[in-house]
Amino acid sequence: VQLVESGGGLVQAGGSLRLSCVASGSAFSIDTMGWYRQAPGKQRELVATITRGTGSTNYADFVKGRFTISRDNAGNTMYLKMDSLAPEDTAVYFCSVQGRKSNGLRWTPFETWGQGTQVTVSS
Repeated sequence: VQLVESGGGLVQAGGSLRLSCVASGSAFSIDTMGWYRQAPGKQRELVATITRGTGSTNYADFVKGRFTISRDNAGNTMYLKMDSLAPEDTAVYFCSVQGRKSNGLRWTPFETWGQGTQVTVSS
């Protein structure tokens, strides 16, 4: 399963960006998709997650009310709409997918990460 992120860039404080993450591959099923971020010198942290089935969402406190996670109907593309961006949101944003994949005989769990996309917010 491969993940490709896009949508990062440079934006002024108060601006908006929308990140996308597309999952591709064969014989896989997604359970949960999520966005994480890592700022320089800091640990990677959870931003938001969404389940493929019910679309149930979970957000870190620092993005509640500003960021919105969503997915398309097929469930293989995930978005992160980021509004009211602040300089402290500057980080590399990674998408992550957890699910199951088949080798033709059995389904086994997997987790995979995208390569990351840089988001820079200027003051």
